[in-house]
Amino acid sequence: MRSLIVIEKVKMCKTVSDIELNFLDLDQGEREEFRVDNHCFSDDEREDGPTESVAVVESKAFWLEQHALLEDALSRPSQTETRIHSDTEEALTRMRSAGTSCACFKEPCCRNCTLRDVVDRLRDAGYNSAVCKSKWRRSLDIPSGEHSYADVVAAAKSAKRSPVRVVIELNFREEFEMARASREYNGLVGRLPEVFVGKSERLRSVIRVMCSAAKRCMKENRMHIAPWRKHRYMESKWLSAACDRMSPSLLIPARVPEHERPAARLRASMLTFDLHCTALEVL
Repeated sequence: MRSLIVIEKVKMCKTVSDIELNFLDLDQGEREEFRVDNHCFSDDEREDGPTESVAVVESKAFWLEQHALLEDALSRPSQTETRIHSDTEEALTRMRSAGTSCACFKEPCCRNCTLRDVVDRLRDAGYNSAVCKSKWRRSLDIPSGEHSYADVVAAAKSAKRSPVRVVIELNFREEFEMARASREYNGLVGRLPEVFVGKSERLRSVIRVMCSAAKRCMKENRMHIAPWRKHRYMESKWLSAACDRMSPSLLIPARVPEHERPAARLRASMLTFDLHCTALEVL
């Protein structure tokens, strides 16, 4: 905690001179801790290049700040969010234990069928749940796309307030994983829940933190951030205005029992087309 306070005191400095002046304001204990944690004022580093030391301090301060912001965004869920999250996890557990077959005949069960099954179980439990499909158009900075997830619309505690909408994403952590990501960014991804259940305001805060971290990660790796990693694109997945809220039965065909599935149709290959022809005698 003390190290965080020291870093916060110097992270706004723009030049080495500014950092040195700020460093003189610290007490003896803070100076020693700053030297040990950041190695910013040693003679060797002054000779090699102080600019790199400033970048290290700023980078460390940035990632500490992102961890704090993410922790704040994910903490203190409401009673409604906690109850829906618990019932969502229970629906997933029952679905997996029952070995429900996929309507698309895929193994393991595909994302769409899993999503529909969870929504069905939530509806059976009395929730106003549905499958949501968002779409957005291409713009100058992001490509077009679409995304499916689930939500629950719950009544507010006060009759004067509007109903509360809770977003459910079954593969939330996977949505933010990146190839060639830094250790600091992967540390943030590891703190994300696999199944996200939360209000739009909470989701918006998490997206803001993760997209800012992704942009910094690519900058430190000297790479351009992909358009589908940008803040506007990620928000469009769950917070797009163009979102269709549908009953699960309208989105995915009903499941077919194993014994009623149609047998696979054998297809003849053109390579064997003339293997069964009658031989002709050559005169």
